[in-house]
Amino acid sequence: MESPSARVDEELQSWGGPENPGQLPGRLGSSEYDQSRVVEKGRPKWGKPLQFLLVCVSYAVGLGNVWRFPYLCQMYGGGSFLVPYIILFIVEGMPLLYLELAVGQRMRQGSIGAWRTISPYLSGVGIASLVVSFLVSVYYNVINTWTTWYLFHSFQDPLPWSVCPLNGNRTGYDEECERASSTQYFWYRKTLNISPSIQENGGVQWGPALCLTLAWLMVYLCILRGTESTGKVVYFTSSMPYFVLIIYLIQGLTLHGATNGLIYMFTPKMEQLINPKTWINAATQIFFSLGLGCGGLIAFASYNEPSTNCQKHAVIVSIVTSTTAIFASIVTFSIYGFKATFNYENCLNRVILLLTNSFDLEDGFLTVNNLEEVKDYLASTYPSKYNDVFPHIRNCSLESELNTAVQGTGLAFIVFTEAIKNMYVPQLWSVLYFFMLLTMGMGSMLGNTVAILTPLTDSKAISSYLPREAISGLVCLINCAIGMVFTMESGNYWFDIFNDYAATLSLLLIVLMETIAVCYVYGLKRFGSDLEAMTGRTLNWYWKSMWAFVSPLLIIGLFIFYLSDYIITGTLQYQAWDATQGHVVTKDYPTYALAVIGLLVASSTICIPLVALGTFFMCHFKSRANFPMA
Repeated sequence: MESPSARVDEELQSWGGPENPGQLPGRLGSSEYDQSRVVEKGRPKWGKPLQFLLVCVSYAVGLGNVWRFPYLCQMYGGGSFLVPYIILFIVEGMPLLYLELAVGQRMRQGSIGAWRTISPYLSGVGIASLVVSFLVSVYYNVINTWTTWYLFHSFQDPLPWSVCPLNGNRTGYDEECERASSTQYFWYRKTLNISPSIQENGGVQWGPALCLTLAWLMVYLCILRGTESTGKVVYFTSSMPYFVLIIYLIQGLTLHGATNGLIYMFTPKMEQLINPKTWINAATQIFFSLGLGCGGLIAFASYNEPSTNCQKHAVIVSIVTSTTAIFASIVTFSIYGFKATFNYENCLNRVILLLTNSFDLEDGFLTVNNLEEVKDYLASTYPSKYNDVFPHIRNCSLESELNTAVQGTGLAFIVFTEAIKNMYVPQLWSVLYFFMLLTMGMGSMLGNTVAILTPLTDSKAISSYLPREAISGLVCLINCAIGMVFTMESGNYWFDIFNDYAATLSLLLIVLMETIAVCYVYGLKRFGSDLEAMTGRTLNWYWKSMWAFVSPLLIIGLFIFYLSDYIITGTLQYQAWDATQGHVVTKDYPTYALAVIGLLVASSTICIPLVALGTFFMCHFKSRANFPMA
């Protein structure tokens, strides 16, 4: 019986080999196809199918599952947010993930070669993916830098962010720390040494700079031998976060107040289901958490055996990613409930102490249970004195503590560290937490870096002069050098710019072009035949309808929303740290920062029309040269 891989080799020969030089207009011709066959013959492969599955899981299960998804649950209805999230995962996330894996496995090349195989006019889609992956890699590894910095400081006793340092003359605590909190002070002053605005660059912070160098050295060692080294590393980067999350879940559920956080998470606010932003944010979270459009998934799948069941892998990775996001949220909200309850009870104790001292009450008379009753009594009996004390009485509310929504670095490096410092043996929990973040971040970095390296190593113009180790080293060195910008005093502001604008619109446009390319340029029927020839499995109606209609319409809707949101917002703003007040303030971006934002968005998206236009003119001039006018 003929194997699927043998059948696909026969079909590959008939689609553009030397024996059949005819091809569809605008698609890969025989000479170009011969080059892709040369690339395929010597192409590395995963040692085991499990390695491919784990590298996809490690890439998709990133930091967004820990610090973005819980924030969205908090903002958009708690348990009710899971409804749009699961629905959109079925109609958007899983189909697009399968599409990219199938394209990579079928074309057996990186992002540039894969889309050029479909049509030379689409080479710009692959180049755009390469540019986005490069920009993301530049700033994403800075998160691993900060994580490494915190990991090194986690071995100190006490934890350096648990108490405020003394001032210069050692007569009291540092004023900036007292205005803010010890965790905010350590983040903004000791880690970032942040400047008051983006205009004041300041110097490089050598501690974080050394950590950035170490982070890129770790990435280089993981990708040094290609699939051979990456395939071994992912066994650790994909499993370690789950080990830590399970430990944290056990710890979190035993903490005082954990149930308050879990009740808050799972209590549905059904009115949020009719809020368009709930659905838009659910779709966006799915889109970016899977790493769609960056080229990493295409690169990973290009090292597969042609007969690999990538459909099964797409379903498994989708289920694992969504389940991990929910599981991480349970862990996060149990810790969050502990922190909120701790702060709430501390607030009540300070009010009790204030009233007891102000009104000479007997110790133990005023308790949490009778606090409101006694406050009313004191206000009616001693109105003048109570009015003097009233401005110093804080309004303590557990609900307001739980409603404080924080995401990203604020959740990881301020809110979570605030909770960790109040745990028993905080050094242990701090080491576990930041080690988990580091493994998650490294797993995602492997995908981003492979997405850059695969098109470069596929290119004969580069690989014929430089070995893979040298190409990998140059990519890491260039990224590390550019990343030093984020270790300056204004680095966090530039980090936010890259994080907010380097990929959002670009990836939406790239994935939209991918669906159009497969379904309407290459042909959905033809692509389905390819997959059947490779894997022996027929492409069913679900995948076809999602690829051809539902997913493209969702992407167009997201693209319109983000574009209109940028226009309606007007002048773009950022959050700057004000040391004199001890909190962030809103400022407008200067003109040159707006220019950088425009350049970030345009640098990738402009590749698609420019390359298509350049290809058109090249073909036009070649045809004129081959058929000169009489």
